[in-house]
Amino acid sequence: MHGQPRRPKQPEDDAAAAAKAAKLRELQVQVLHNHHTCTYTEEALGLSFKLLEINPEAYTAWNYRKLALQHNLKELSDPEAIKSSVDAELRVVELALRQNPKSYGAWYHRKWLLNQKLAPVDFKREYGLLDKLLKVDARNFHGWNYRRFLAKFMGVPEEKELQYTMDKIGENFSNYSAWHNRSILLSNLLIQRREGFESKQKIFSEEFELVIQALFTDPSDQSGWFYHLWLLAQTSTPDNPQLISSWPSHGAKLSLFSARKNEDQNMVSSPSSICCYSLKEGIIPIVLYFNDPVKGLNPSNVKLNSDFVFDKDVQWRPLAITDSGYSNCWATYLEIANKDCSTPQQFSVEVSIPCSNDIMSRSGSHCNCHVHFTFTIELGTNNDEAHDIDLFHDPISWSSSESFQSHGKPSCVAFDQLNITSALVQEESRWNLDRLSDEIDLFRDLPDENSKFAKLTLARLLLACAAIKSRGSSLIERKGYCEEALGFFSDLINLDPSHKRYYEDERSLVLMDQLTCDMEAFMKYCSVQVRSNSAPLNHVQLCRLSLTRIGFTERMLWVQMLDLSHNKLRSIEGLEALQQLVCLNISNNQLSSFTSLEPLTKISLKALDLSFNEIGAHPIDTTRYICSSPFSHKVERCEAFEECRKKNVNVEEFWDAILFFKSVNLVQLDIKGNAVADKDSFATVVTTLSPSLKWLDGACIH
Repeated sequence: MHGQPRRPKQPEDDAAAAAKAAKLRELQVQVLHNHHTCTYTEEALGLSFKLLEINPEAYTAWNYRKLALQHNLKELSDPEAIKSSVDAELRVVELALRQNPKSYGAWYHRKWLLNQKLAPVDFKREYGLLDKLLKVDARNFHGWNYRRFLAKFMGVPEEKELQYTMDKIGENFSNYSAWHNRSILLSNLLIQRREGFESKQKIFSEEFELVIQALFTDPSDQSGWFYHLWLLAQTSTPDNPQLISSWPSHGAKLSLFSARKNEDQNMVSSPSSICCYSLKEGIIPIVLYFNDPVKGLNPSNVKLNSDFVFDKDVQWRPLAITDSGYSNCWATYLEIANKDCSTPQQFSVEVSIPCSNDIMSRSGSHCNCHVHFTFTIELGTNNDEAHDIDLFHDPISWSSSESFQSHGKPSCVAFDQLNITSALVQEESRWNLDRLSDEIDLFRDLPDENSKFAKLTLARLLLACAAIKSRGSSLIERKGYCEEALGFFSDLINLDPSHKRYYEDERSLVLMDQLTCDMEAFMKYCSVQVRSNSAPLNHVQLCRLSLTRIGFTERMLWVQMLDLSHNKLRSIEGLEALQQLVCLNISNNQLSSFTSLEPLTKISLKALDLSFNEIGAHPIDTTRYICSSPFSHKVERCEAFEECRKKNVNVEEFWDAILFFKSVNLVQLDIKGNAVADKDSFATVVTTLSPSLKWLDGACIH
């Protein structure tokens, strides 16, 4: 419990704990027996009460009592008798909460009882219980969560609850739960534009003044800093989700035969079109990238018009690692039934996204900015030389200058984001920038120069200003903000080593922003690479930059060949947006499991260099279990396990590798230098599940 010192362990505690455990086991056996036999007598209920009095986290006992109450109430018709039964159940919850005020099971049971609406609710009693609990521990988030439940249940105005948070903050600036509840209430009131909450600028100006009082009163307390971070996020981002990038970009011309042979019989890039390697398989991905995770994209609100007939109906899907339904990045795949024509042809595709209430962010705001772009598809003839291109007739060697020949810079790719800025956004941005600039000046004057919270907040303020500047043309100022933020993160790595990884990730995002924010800076890392008798590929090389995380992939949707070797990457989340990516080099990084490679299962990657990472090096690696359990995967996953079992592979040892290689379609794989590559049966897993694989660690296997 917050603010309560721990009592030193005494010798007699072991004996007491053993006796308690024995009693618990005995009660659990009896309660489970009664549960299985549907015994709901008064004596049986008494046993469940004794168990919950000792251990309020016995979820089965709570569920048993729910079933018992429902069963016993069927025999009652008198309202007073029903009310008496409900009150008795509420008292059981209260006694359990005395034992553990943060018992999930007890709080859920109390909510369930009220939601049944079996008897009138004594709200005075409910609020009295909350007051007692919050006096003991004002930051008990279970109590605050129950208060939100009660307020909604009773229809208490959110303005009144907002004043309650103010009262609690006035009593104690360190009440994190009160600050948190305030952020929830304010969000709702601003979205609903309630009376007195029409002006976001006015409300947030007042909130900044409030939290600054807390921060300067006690700079070492975390509660106010977290609330300030929330305010910062609300101030630095647009109110509504916006489409910020797409592939293909507006005006792009896609072709499989943008590769033409010159007089020396080498393939060179045509200046008028972009080589779309996926066209070789008759597929064109369309990618939409939003500034916030959104849900609800479908053919009715993202309209495609074309004079070309595609093979299947268009379906949009989120390119997200989680199954929440929300994602920054959405994609659909146009399948061309017959890509071979008797004569070269061009087809136009038009993508239109009107203002839609269906496309919604997590905060409940809607996409309110109409977007329209078009691109062209060029289809060649049956005899076109481009049909003979073969990118993998020899293994790709990332370190060899002979593997690829550079043919200048990508000249036909639109690097700029979609122009979505309206006059309203610009007006809001001016206020936001002024507000954030005032905050920066204020925190520079904070007395404690070594406060990690002050440095972290200054870095975030600077990056928020940089984000606003990205909507305009103040590139020099923007770079200045980023440079100063990088300095703060470097200081924080030394000042607060326990959170070093977090600061390194934030530093990597700033560095990625700097490298990709304008065409002139980014072109230093870009080229068009061409192999003999193959198509040109847009190549980006971001090596030896100490990157631990990847960001701003919305600016790289056009990339087909990416070299991220010799960094410190622990995650590659974000690469799932690069639907044009054909070749990827992530060798010499710190990737520790196949589950960290899950983003690659969402793209049509052909060549992957994983060599000299840490896959299989850690005997206990919790990152392996970030993805779903293999037992939750249905038919096709089970088939993969069965295929490996037939080859005498221990699927329990290689389950994450099996799921990964079953989901990709690689032609070339380099994985030497990883502990997993030295294990017996690993090569069998790879070759069994990758029938298209031609090159493994430089050796031809087919």
